[in-house]
Amino acid sequence: MQINCIPSGMLGVNTYYVRDEHTNKGFIVDPGGFSDKMANLIKTDGCDIQYIILTHGHGDHIGGVQDYLSMFPAAKLVACIHEKELLADPRLNMSRECCGQTITLEPHIWAEDQDTLNVGSLDLTFFHTPGHTKGGMCILLGNVVFSGDTLFQQSIGRTDFPGGSFPEIKDSIHRKLFTLPEDTIVYPGHMGSTTIGLEKRSNPFV
Repeated sequence: MQINCIPSGMLGVNTYYVRDEHTNKGFIVDPGGFSDKMANLIKTDGCDIQYIILTHGHGDHIGGVQDYLSMFPAAKLVACIHEKELLADPRLNMSRECCGQTITLEPHIWAEDQDTLNVGSLDLTFFHTPGHTKGGMCILLGNVVFSGDTLFQQSIGRTDFPGGSFPEIKDSIHRKLFTLPEDTIVYPGHMGSTTIGLEKRSNPFV
């Protein structure tokens, strides 16, 4: 498995390109904007991008979706079913403020808690983790979890946006993330990577 993180969009969200080296199939997580660097890397690999997966629907995480869907027309867009309202309303997803254009999205696949997805030989499990938004979602892949804006290195996602809730994000982190093995690597939507164990021991917000 190959994981590449290339910040993209106006707010430099962590966008991940993940490739299964055995089958050369892959997926993209949270394209905040279109990145020539990422596009060229995918082209060089000749990777078959099968899915574009959103951890949530805020504008800084969705600005590059349409460009990548145009580049990979067979790819399917995946988001949590509880993010439907936010993805359909530019006022709620703050797309104009975050990426300079109003965006509405209708994913091909609405994921629910504990749903699974296969990408080549990679097995993904989705966790509904509300708190930053109603439809926040984390993606577990082996000993790696893509946490979006739910859990950061020594911090957590903001809860003062529409649909946000501090009790919910705290509950999501404790019930869905802190129950993972401590050596699980956390790849967040912003800032650097961390581990579940480190955050359990020292994250001051939870």
